[in-house]
Amino acid sequence: MPEARPFASLEGKTALVTGASRGIGRAIALELGRAGASVTVAYRSGQEEAEAVASEIGGRAVQADIADAEAAKALVEEAGELDILVNNAGLTRDGLIARMPDDDWTIVLETNLYGAFYTCRAAARGMMRRRAGAIVNLSSIVGVHGNPGQTNYAASKAGLIGFTKSLARELGSRGVRANVVAPGYVTTQLTEVLPEEAKQAMLTNTPLGRLGSPEDIAGTVRFLVSDEASFITGEVLLVDGGLGM
Repeated sequence: MPEARPFASLEGKTALVTGASRGIGRAIALELGRAGASVTVAYRSGQEEAEAVASEIGGRAVQADIADAEAAKALVEEAGELDILVNNAGLTRDGLIARMPDDDWTIVLETNLYGAFYTCRAAARGMMRRRAGAIVNLSSIVGVHGNPGQTNYAASKAGLIGFTKSLARELGSRGVRANVVAPGYVTTQLTEVLPEEAKQAMLTNTPLGRLGSPEDIAGTVRFLVSDEASFITGEVLLVDGGLGM
């Protein structure tokens, strides 16, 4: 009998992961690379970290600010004929709405939502032409349930859900899939700075009783972009330890 192909193999696939120098993006890039994909590790800052990730998986690191439409287009072109696009780049500027500066609203929407629009627009035409492709956009539990002090972040992440569902409907007839992964609370630099009582509140409300790891998210993304998920599109998959039930 012929040797069975490993589950969720990405051998021969070309992938682009944004925001991949650290945290969840880093874990996703490493996971896709280990699964056999040729990965472009995109970053806005953190050149050394991004180059280290790329070196580990035989990929390459490319600097780009995807909040800029032309930079996002150039990034996608440099990454080559993409089979896989993962939009992970994002940032927060937390604050209560009564005191939120315009700039804090704008930069979060431009990076988290506009950036995904720019990269997806740039990648979609080639994927449609080849009648194949998988897109995963990273939302958040906050985009599903909201969170005080994060109206800007929640709006951007909720926007990604509607955007991706519409994208799935537009591209499905051309064999291109688009899905959302919405992480719960994950151990990253963003959560490390939270007060201990805030972390305990998260744990209390999470049935599995722990914070997620970047690797928890990465494994989910690997599955969704693989051929094993070829009949899944337009879905929002919460990876949150049960928090969002």
